[in-house]
Amino acid sequence: MKERNNKMELLGNAPIPKALMALGIPIMIGMLINALYNLVDAYFVGGLGESQMGAISIVFPLGQVVVGLGLMFGNGAAFYLSRLLGRGDKDTANKVASTALYSSVLVGAIIIILATIFLKPILTLLGATDTIMPYALTYARIYVVSCIFNVFNVTMNNIVTSEGAAKTTMCALLLGAILNIGLDPIFIYVLEMGVAGAAIATAISQLVSTLVYLNYVLRKKSAFTFSVREFAPTKQMMAEILKIGVPTLTFQLLTSLSIALINRAAHGYGDAVIAGMGAVTRVTSMGTLVVFGFLKGFQPIAGFSYGAKKFDRLQEAIKTSILWSTIFCVIVGLLMAVFSTQIISQFTDGNAEMISVGQRSLMANGFSFMLFGFYTVYSSLLLALGKGAAGFILGACRQGICFVPVILILPLFWELNGILYAQPIADIISAVITIFMALHLHKELSAAKAKMISIEQGNF
Repeated sequence: MKERNNKMELLGNAPIPKALMALGIPIMIGMLINALYNLVDAYFVGGLGESQMGAISIVFPLGQVVVGLGLMFGNGAAFYLSRLLGRGDKDTANKVASTALYSSVLVGAIIIILATIFLKPILTLLGATDTIMPYALTYARIYVVSCIFNVFNVTMNNIVTSEGAAKTTMCALLLGAILNIGLDPIFIYVLEMGVAGAAIATAISQLVSTLVYLNYVLRKKSAFTFSVREFAPTKQMMAEILKIGVPTLTFQLLTSLSIALINRAAHGYGDAVIAGMGAVTRVTSMGTLVVFGFLKGFQPIAGFSYGAKKFDRLQEAIKTSILWSTIFCVIVGLLMAVFSTQIISQFTDGNAEMISVGQRSLMANGFSFMLFGFYTVYSSLLLALGKGAAGFILGACRQGICFVPVILILPLFWELNGILYAQPIADIISAVITIFMALHLHKELSAAKAKMISIEQGNF
């Protein structure tokens, strides 16, 4: 009980810098390690050859689609749960948490079965070449099935974060990541299992993360009960979950679509180009996951403050999050741009074409990444406040509304350069749109604050 009260104190009353550090930093560290083992995966597989590296790049968006189901229920429930906890409605919160968890696992299992049945046509659609396909099939048959653990983990990640238990999420991600880093070279090279070994290492690491969350639930450390009896998907509850969950799933689908479109656009240029762009995706995702991890701590504070009508606290959280995330993005963006050649060289045994393609794209992505923190704070904030439509539009800009037209049109005129610079151009356009939506949001928050003060003065 004391631990639960401390979590509520952190969400509602602790100084914003302290709350952001306590909630955001553990998750940020966990996701940083998680991103690191994705890089290590690519590093070890890259040593096998460009076709093998291309294979995991092709399969990656398929896994993201499956994980998106966990995000749909987990993220959708998390924002709702933060507001429910802010209002003190624990009974409804228990039902929401249970419904979200069991729904995600059930739907995830169905999608995994379908993906396994139609695996080869899906990989062809995602851009697999004839030389990449055998490795992609080997990797995907293991990896996709193991995604059921990841669906559970992602759902729990969001739900546990909504109650302020950021350290649990960090531990789950950290243990899985460290294990994956250790098992990769053993399964890939020592046991000579190649890409299948990389998939098995990932599956085991995801299972370990699942066990961490199960331990948290079974030992009754959570503010929620996760009882099967509380699985109660009412129309109102699902509407609240899905109004944020569907946009979140859409963002994940757009991420997968953007990677698939890049792979398909690069298809005609050969395996080295697909592998090079895959390496860029892994490197930039390391930075984006850190920002997302930090903002996982910001979101429950924002949702709780908004639900409790603590507008000054909300404004302070927004300003601090923008400042901290932007400083991080500028530093990381400069590192990616300045050391782009050295970074990409780590993912190949010396293929000059792969290094050239990856270096040019990573340098451009590094400069545009400097805008990512500002953009992501507001796309996350709108969802945290329950503004599903606005959050959906802004969240869909970077890898959907802005990116898709750019990647479809630009290569027609600029050929390979159109592929390499599509994401940076979409980033800049998205940042401009964010400015206008942020101004509108702050006007709404100021009006809501003024109305609250007027009501309080009238009651007084």
